[in-house]
Formats: sequence, structure tokens, C-alpha cells
Amino acid sequence: MAGPLTLAIDVGGSGLKASVLAPDGEMLTERVRRDTPYPCTPAVLLDELTALAGAVGHDYDRVSVGYPGAIRQGKVRDVTAFLRPAPGEPFDPLLRELWIGYDLAGALAERFGKPVRVANDADVQGCAVITGTGMELVITLGTGVGCAVFFDGVLLPHMELSHGRFGDGLSIEVACGDNERHKVGKEKWRERVLDALDAFEAMVLPDHVYIGGGNAKKLDPDKLGPNRSVVPNVSGLLGGIALWERLPDAAPAPTTPAPVST
Repeated sequence: MAGPLTLAIDVGGSGLKASVLAPDGEMLTERVRRDTPYPCTPAVLLDELTALAGAVGHDYDRVSVGYPGAIRQGKVRDVTAFLRPAPGEPFDPLLRELWIGYDLAGALAERFGKPVRVANDADVQGCAVITGTGMELVITLGTGVGCAVFFDGVLLPHMELSHGRFGDGLSIEVACGDNERHKVGKEKWRERVLDALDAFEAMVLPDHVYIGGGNAKKLDPDKLGPNRSVVPNVSGLLGGIALWERLPDAAPAPTTPAPVST
């Protein structure tokens, strides 16, 4: 099928994944994965993604990136995971200074020499799984908790709904994140996730909820309730095609690609 090839990258709090997609979404390469390094500064992430793209070993025309934080006009507004020296540790003010306001889309366009689109990872995953009918809510369970809202197929401005407090005063992001899952055990974590899904539904009033991310498979599908479904984690890559249809702006490629650091 004629059309641009897309390097789809899924940046997670525990892993970085990439594949090259055909215009119809077919994966032209095997999914390549690297562990997410910590502390993960912007410079470290750029180098890791450069290595990841090299390991894919296939040409591409443009780049789509799902990122575990809030992105506005290509810039980082917030990113819970990367503001910590390691998962579960306190926030580091130096990491906050490096990340908040960082022009990630522009930096990636310079690095790859290709047009780039960057969005929250839940937004990207949602682009691959929604039906385009009514209010649809996408929740991702991984190192933290992501969320995206679509109405009649239109991606709404990203909101960090998981930063809201519930239960014992923890945010949903923390209480249902991977670090707490290890602390409290599978059954308690599952109860928290179901409570969080109820809270999300009370806020958004969705017609359907899609649950993805690496920890979605640890839920019991029979206990999710109506109008909720688990979606495959690979959707975080496959949404890289639809992202070009749903995001209005892209970071243009530089006239001359910047040199790749080694």
C-alpha cells in the first residue's frame, strides 16, 4: 500500500518499544524493546530512542511517539515517572527543571530528521482502539495510570485525571501504579483499580471504557463490569498511524538532520 511509513515508539515507565508500520497499520518489523533507564533525563531518553530506532533496522518517513505524561504543542507539561530518579522514589527538583517545558517533539525531529508527532501514551493507544461513537474513555495501567477521552472519534485535550485523589489520599496514579501493586499484592491492587474505574466513570460518564497498558492483563476480565474491555498492549504502537489523523500539528523535520550522538 502506497503512503508514508511510520516509526511508532511507545515510551513507558518500564520499557521503550518501537516498530515500523505500513500505512494500513501492519507491523513491518518485529517490536523492539529496551528497558527504560533511570534517572531518565531528556538527553538520556533521546539517546535511548535513537538506539531503539537503529535496532528496528527499517526505513521510515515519519515518527509517532506515545509519552507517559502530558504533552501540549509538543512540549512536556508534566511527566510523573521521569521526575523521579527511579520508580517509587521521591520527586527530584533537578529532573523537574529538565523536563517541564521541554520541547520533546522539536528535539526528536532534530534527532531523527523526520516529521514527528508526540502525544500522551494513553491518547496514542486510544487512537488504535476506539470505535468513534459517543464518549469513549481509555485507561492505561503501567508504571503509572494514563487516561484519554474521545468524543465521536475526536481526541479531547489531554487531562491528567489520574492525578485526582481517592481512597487513602493517594492519587489514582500512585495507588494503581506498578510500585503499589508490588507493595499491596495482586488482589488489593485489583480492588483499587476497580474503585478507580468507578471514579473515572463518575467524572467522564463514558459510553465505553478501554483498559490497556502492561498491567491490564493482570485484571480479571469477568469482574470489570459492563461496557469495559481490556485491549492489547501493542495498541500503544498501532495508534501511531491514527495519531497523524487526530493531531492537528506535527514537529517539522529540520532541513539538515542533526548528528546522532553515540
